[in-house]
Amino acid sequence: MLGLDIGSTAVKLLELGRVPGGYRVECYGTQPLADHAVVEKNINDVESLGMAIRRLVEDSKPRSRQAAVAMASSAVITKHIAMPAGLNETEMESLLRAESDQYIPYPLEEVALDFEIQGLSKTTEQEVAVLIVACRKENIEKHEAALALGGLQAEVVDVEAHCMQRAVAATSGRIAFARQATNEEPLVIAIVDIGATMTTLSVFTADTPYIREQLFGARQLTEAVQRHYDLSLEDAVLARQEGTLPADYETAVLQPFREAVVQQVNRSLQFFYSTSTCHDVDRIILAGGTASIGGLAAMVSTELGRPCTVANPFVDMALGAGVDIASLTRNAPAMMIACGLALRSFDP
Repeated sequence: MLGLDIGSTAVKLLELGRVPGGYRVECYGTQPLADHAVVEKNINDVESLGMAIRRLVEDSKPRSRQAAVAMASSAVITKHIAMPAGLNETEMESLLRAESDQYIPYPLEEVALDFEIQGLSKTTEQEVAVLIVACRKENIEKHEAALALGGLQAEVVDVEAHCMQRAVAATSGRIAFARQATNEEPLVIAIVDIGATMTTLSVFTADTPYIREQLFGARQLTEAVQRHYDLSLEDAVLARQEGTLPADYETAVLQPFREAVVQQVNRSLQFFYSTSTCHDVDRIILAGGTASIGGLAAMVSTELGRPCTVANPFVDMALGAGVDIASLTRNAPAMMIACGLALRSFDP
C-alpha cells in the first residue's frame, strides 16, 4: 500500500518495499494543495484534493494503487474498555455495537467502528483489555471520495498518532523504543509535529499515547515575515522558499519564532505532565516541515534540558534507483505520518 498523508497545505505520498534487514523507499512525492482544500486537517473541497492526489500519483508513478490514509487524532474517539474473555471477534463486535452508546456520543449508523484486543485484563483473567476506535463516517467517506478521484483506493484508514508511533518504532534503534540499561523501562518519546497551521504533541509511553493539538505552525512564521517586511502572503511564502529575505531575517523574525516554538513545546509538555503519572520525557523528536529550521532542535534541547533530534524515518532505509536522496532528506521530517501509513503494507 501507499502511505498518503493529507495535510493542510500539501499531500504526501510514500511507497516502501522490503529488502533484507529492512525497508526500501521505492518512490515518494509531495503536491501542494489549493487554499482551503483542507482546513485544520478537515477536508473542505473533495474535488480539489482529488485532483491534487491525481497529479501526485502521475508525478510519483507508484506501482500500487491501494492506499492507507490517516485521520487526525482529534477526529477519532479512542477508548480502552474491559470485555468478557473467550468471545470470538464476531461476538465481541456484536456486543460492542449493542453497548456503543456507552462509549460513542453519536448514533451508531453515523459511525465507523473498529477494535483490537490488547491482551488479558490487568485485574482479572475473566476479562480482556480492548481498544475501540470510532470516527464519523462522513469523514472517512470524504477521504475515500478524494482518493477515488485521484485514481487510488482507500484500503486502510488509520490514526495519525498511531502512524507516528509506528514510524518512530521502525526508525533507527538510537531513537526507537529501546530499553534503558539502568531500569529496563521503555523510553518515553515525545514527538512534536509542527505543521502548517497545527502543532501536535504525541507522547508514547507503556500506557495510552497522549495527544495534544494546538493551533500553531509554520503559518505564524510566514505571517511574521509578511508583517515585518510588508509583503503579500504569496510573496512572503516565496521569499521564505527561495531564501531571499533581508539579512536581519534571522534575528528579527526567525529567532522570535524559534522562541515561540520552544514555548509551545514546553506548554504542551506541562499539560502532559499534569495529566499523567509520567513527569518527564527521555527524548524529543521534531517532525513536520518546520522541524528543519536551523538551530531549532538545539534550542529546544537547551531550553528544555532533554535530547532533541529532527525526525528522519528513512535514516536506515535503502533507496530505490529513482529516489532523489537530497530531496528525500530535506522532506524527511514531514514524512513521518506517510511513513507510518506505508508501513501498514507489512502488517502480518
